[in-house]
Amino acid sequence: MKIGVISDTHGSLDAWNKAMEHFAGCQFILHAGDVLYHGPRNPLPQGYDPKELAAALNNSPIPVFVVRGNCDAEVEEVMLEVPIMSPYFFCSLEGLQILMLHGTNCSEEQLSELGNKYNADILVFGHIHTPTANLSGNTILFNPGSPSISFHTEPTVGIIDTEEKKARIITLDKGEPFKEISF
Repeated sequence: MKIGVISDTHGSLDAWNKAMEHFAGCQFILHAGDVLYHGPRNPLPQGYDPKELAAALNNSPIPVFVVRGNCDAEVEEVMLEVPIMSPYFFCSLEGLQILMLHGTNCSEEQLSELGNKYNADILVFGHIHTPTANLSGNTILFNPGSPSISFHTEPTVGIIDTEEKKARIITLDKGEPFKEISF
């Protein structure tokens, strides 16, 4: 099974559409928050169109699970047909325990503690717009970065492959490997 992982789209329809090219063949998409609004401190991302991004999420052929980010407001749920879960989303897929949250104001130590508390194999988070794939204790801390407002690298998204037992971060434009970790 393949799971697409994305975070911090911040209203960019262009970023979502490019990500969907890489998510072909995925059974689920996990979105770690900051979906439609660009945020008051961020620049407008290329392709900023929150209304059309909401429509694209609503019409996604792949089921999307979303957690609330610090830039997500309740009013956005009016536009989205998928619930924005808060503060966590937990699932077990093919024996893999995945915990997802946005990660606002969480240190790596706090994320690791949450992963251990919930026995998560992978803890998916966003917020920092920085791709991360690190083992902390028994939990992989996995941040796909941002496909729209990337602070430290080029735009990225993630894919978790339960058959290959790998979590990958790939570049948005070319789909080239950026970081990878086995589980």
